[in-house]
Amino acid sequence: MKLPFTKKRDAAASANATGIPVSAWVGITDNSLCVPGYTSLDKCPDIMTACRSIAETIGSMTIHLMQNGESGDTRIVNELSRKIDINPNGYMTRKTFIEAAVMNLLIYGRGNSVILPHTSRGYLDELEIIDPMRVSFNRNGRSYTVSIDGRQYDPDDVIHLVLNPDQHQPWRGKGLQVYLKDVANNLKQASATEKGYLESPKPSIIVKVDALTEEFASPEGRKKLTDSYLKTAQNGEPWLIPAEQFAVEQVKPLTLSDLAISDTVTIDKKTVASIIGVPPFVLGVGEYDAKAWNNFINGKIRNLVVGIQQELTKKLILSDKWYLRFNSRSLIDWDYQQKASVFFGASDRGLVTGNEVRDQLDLSPHEGLDELRILENYIPYDMSGQQKKLIQEGGTE
Repeated sequence: MKLPFTKKRDAAASANATGIPVSAWVGITDNSLCVPGYTSLDKCPDIMTACRSIAETIGSMTIHLMQNGESGDTRIVNELSRKIDINPNGYMTRKTFIEAAVMNLLIYGRGNSVILPHTSRGYLDELEIIDPMRVSFNRNGRSYTVSIDGRQYDPDDVIHLVLNPDQHQPWRGKGLQVYLKDVANNLKQASATEKGYLESPKPSIIVKVDALTEEFASPEGRKKLTDSYLKTAQNGEPWLIPAEQFAVEQVKPLTLSDLAISDTVTIDKKTVASIIGVPPFVLGVGEYDAKAWNNFINGKIRNLVVGIQQELTKKLILSDKWYLRFNSRSLIDWDYQQKASVFFGASDRGLVTGNEVRDQLDLSPHEGLDELRILENYIPYDMSGQQKKLIQEGGTE
């Protein structure tokens, strides 16, 4: 706490003028720990950690090019699928590309991430992620235009990912700034307070000096006082001070536990996790929970991914029977024994081939396991009476 030395100096000067001794305090001053100004979200480590976790998770998904079929959708492997899933940009991998696009969506672009497709002779050549500082949006009747470096683009010519649509301009995202503003300031203030307490080397000592003269009222005078009586050559060496002139008192300052910094930070981290949609253990609160992780994948991640894959399909795919799909199933935290049990059961019922089971167990395909097989007792209901064990010897029924 900063002591009001100005008033003490005025009192000392007045007392010295009349010759009457007075008492004053030589205390320890410290700078204010308050954090002024606006705290941007990208300057808050916890918010960045949560958003980075989402971006890295989505970037880890493979992107499949799918085709609608009468019996179900099938995966297509061609040059287009390779371009989107392997090298959408010549200078980065798909993982890095998707991470950058999602980080623009969550943080840097305030709910908007713009990707500009480049074509060559009618074919998709490259996808360019546009810096949010280069982009602006302008209403155009019922639609809008996207301005990149001052050049106007129709929305059909760019990939525009949106998070939290604006109330008045639903084609434009608002992001998370409004919801995270206060909690970001709280976390920054807590960090500054903790840092200030840990870095302060000053002792919690107040020395009461009787008949404080004008010389000791200045910073130079107080330094002379401490150098003459309080400064020691070795650690642990006692202080020698005049008993009639000094009174030494020890003041116990508030600790971080007294200020409940840890509890406040924990609450704020849980708030960040709740708003952004990540499990609290991602921010170091609590232990890892597989069920919470799977809920995270099936909830927050899938919701974000649906919007991304719909926008990519709408802007990049011409065929009305093709679409892009992120493989979210690969991120589910399966117990190895549980996965084996599920797919072995599906194999016994003729739902998957042996090689499909081996693929789920990260094993290479094996010759002769591409046929659907079924156990003998798994037969259609209308054929249940034709089992050999139910037919009498020499009979047909």
